[in-house]
Amino acid sequence: MEYRSLPVPDGLVGKRVDAALASLLGFSRSFAADVIQGGGVALDSQVLGKSDRLHADGWLEVSWIPKTGPQVVPIDLPELGIVYDDDDFVVIDKPAGVAAHPSLGWEGPTVLGALAGAGYRIATSGPPERQGIVHRLDVGTSGLMAVAKSEMAYSALKWAFKRREVSKIYHTVVQGHPDPLAGTIDGPIGRHPGSEWKFAVTRDGKHSITHYRTLEAFPYASLLEVELETGRTHQIRVHMSAQRHPCVGDSMYGADPTLSERLGLDRQWLHAMRLGFAHPRTGEPVEFESTYAADLEHALDVLRG
Repeated sequence: MEYRSLPVPDGLVGKRVDAALASLLGFSRSFAADVIQGGGVALDSQVLGKSDRLHADGWLEVSWIPKTGPQVVPIDLPELGIVYDDDDFVVIDKPAGVAAHPSLGWEGPTVLGALAGAGYRIATSGPPERQGIVHRLDVGTSGLMAVAKSEMAYSALKWAFKRREVSKIYHTVVQGHPDPLAGTIDGPIGRHPGSEWKFAVTRDGKHSITHYRTLEAFPYASLLEVELETGRTHQIRVHMSAQRHPCVGDSMYGADPTLSERLGLDRQWLHAMRLGFAHPRTGEPVEFESTYAADLEHALDVLRG
């Protein structure tokens, strides 16, 4: 429990108590409202409501429980595959349904939690809930992901991703048949104007480039190999949806639910297939490869059958 007791500053006389707390203690307005609603603010020993105002020569008392950010909780996740491991980094094969790191609102398993549960010591660089994370995969995307174990590797890999010196190859099944069968999508990506959780190609978005080529065509869908030149959130999903070829199973970006059900998919058909970069310590090129998850393989079998 935190506690502050002080006279009302001259500059806050007449201010609403929620605005005053935000100014005085650096609270967000929503957190200030929570503290007030919990009876944590008193003026001259009288508990205040959020619309009350501070008066001159008053004595202000504030008590609150500090808000904690998301925490890494060690878990046992045997389905998390370890593809490579040395003193500097670990490459994992992430199952679908696992987030890269803890975040507000996510209560499911995380890569960092699984690594902690398996006894791995990860780099301490980065925000507390994202230590060691140099890139991410969506919860519903399976495949290869690197996590830094040493501070040197964290810096080197973050820099490599920023400078686009990492090879990131994905496979995805999309609805229909892209025309042309191979090409480049160049469209800036930003927040979707109508949704807090979605992204879209927007005029003021971040520069985003996706290269693709068709590997196999089916009556209603195509298997593509995709190389990312940039690394925006939901990039492949957004770019393919913008071409009217959403990833099969991706209900957020317009996939046909009937086809998804026929293929037995409850997530997007998207897999991080290959990952390559210069080893952060030796500088030698390293490349890692994955195989399709069982649900993705089943969907392909249905399409081919």
